[in-house]
Amino acid sequence: MIEVTRLKGKKMMINAELIETVEETPDTVITLTNGKKFVVSESAEEVTSLVIGYKRKIFALFLDSGNKAENV
Repeated sequence: MIEVTRLKGKKMMINAELIETVEETPDTVITLTNGKKFVVSESAEEVTSLVIGYKRKIFALFLDSGNKAENV
């Protein structure tokens, strides 16, 4: 999940795995694979960075758990 900000300032969490597109129109619109759309205050570049950070955390957890399994 990544945290983004709605235009009125309310924070919300979006499942990064469900993001299909991120567009600037000029507001940033995140479209999920189920067709739901969210307008957020972050730029498309910021959303991309949030998703990359999320993926890095997931892969780091995966790699850490794999190393522990190998050492047992």
